Amino acid sequence: MSQTTQAGLVRGIRRWDLVAVAINGIIGAGIFGLPSKVYALIGSYSLLAFLVCALVVTLIILCFAEVGSRYSGTGGPYLYAHAAFGPVVGFEVGWLMWLARLTAFAANCNLLIEYIGFFRPAVNSGLWRAGAITLVVVAITAVNIAGVRDAAIVSNIFTIGKLIPIMLFIAVGLFFIEPQNFSFAARPGYTDFSKSVLLLIYAFTGFEMAVIPAGEVRNPQRNLPVAILTAIGLVALIYILVQVVSIGTLPGMADSERPLADASSMFLGAAGASIISAGALVSIIGNLNVIMLAGSRLPFAMAERGELPSFLSATHARFHTPHLSILAMGAVVLVLTLSGSFIYAATVSVIARLLAYGSTCAALIVLRGEKNAPEAAFKVPGGVGVSIATLLLAGWLLSNSTWSEARDTVIAALLGLLIYLACRLWQRKATREQLVQPAVPPVLDATPEERDL
Repeated sequence: MSQTTQAGLVRGIRRWDLVAVAINGIIGAGIFGLPSKVYALIGSYSLLAFLVCALVVTLIILCFAEVGSRYSGTGGPYLYAHAAFGPVVGFEVGWLMWLARLTAFAANCNLLIEYIGFFRPAVNSGLWRAGAITLVVVAITAVNIAGVRDAAIVSNIFTIGKLIPIMLFIAVGLFFIEPQNFSFAARPGYTDFSKSVLLLIYAFTGFEMAVIPAGEVRNPQRNLPVAILTAIGLVALIYILVQVVSIGTLPGMADSERPLADASSMFLGAAGASIISAGALVSIIGNLNVIMLAGSRLPFAMAERGELPSFLSATHARFHTPHLSILAMGAVVLVLTLSGSFIYAATVSVIARLLAYGSTCAALIVLRGEKNAPEAAFKVPGGVGVSIATLLLAGWLLSNSTWSEARDTVIAALLGLLIYLACRLWQRKATREQLVQPAVPPVLDATPEERDL
């Protein structure tokens, strides 16, 4: 039986639904496009980059597991930063997380169109491209408005649908690996290796999409840590094996736009390439569905606190979903997707995510020292040390972003701050007007019938 929260939402997401949401959030477009990009930078040492990235993200997830086990409301990193550092920092974190969701949707949807182009090349350009993007965005928006259980069921279906072709790719490809394709003779430079790990963050993250809609999760304090730690363990193993097979079976991998499809064509033929391309479509669509589910809850949570226009906190009377927030996100991502590209949007998304992740890692230290903080249902051994190590690693990765990417992220953060201040000023003005509005004096000499009128 679903439980309705005070915010008008329904706790319809169960533990294994949540694991599926986390896997769907992590495995999206990245693993179908980034293996060749990273290989082009550092060759076979990309396997080490995958391992390092998995370690960094696991440390981040441990911080999320502890901090998230303290709360049951919607918002994820926004909620944690709000509790630990106050409303201004909380809003900025929520705003950056929303920016990350928007840019991730745009990046993944653009890659989705590239994979559709494997079957219908005309879709890659012109009106066909615009029409395909619009259809995808409208369909995903409609599913999310229809109800959180519907969105969770769709997530479960797409999780299974994306894992089947990936597991087929690994299981068959391992028998066709050519050892001579691996070369560790020339070590990559520091800058190239750091850029590779930064780029892979895009493929490894997205777990927070299981954390953000906690207000619609059953027993989130216990289920969230289990779900995100299970998801990252499975995903890390899958990703490393995917990279092993890709390098071992695909000569000239650095020049491939669709590395998994091209590699599978080497050992499964044209049919294999079609299966992997279809799997990529399923994977990306499932990921887009989860991005919409989680991303639309951020403006909803901020509007509940009066930090964004109040209409965004409205819930549908029948479906119990934040329908206006979902519609607003659908409109924005449609514009971004039509005008964006995969790699640039992916990198900006990573920068915004790392800043938000850093706030949650720092919140772990602050909340451990707060006497009035909610009790943690899950505690990380050596949590303070883990948090400090994660902050240092995040700083290392951020130092490798380009000036233009950092500039655009700062501009977006400043825009968010202006919106926050404008909403606060508007709220204060409305409060003052209510306070100074003269009360209507009672009509003492009226009859009861007249007072009723």
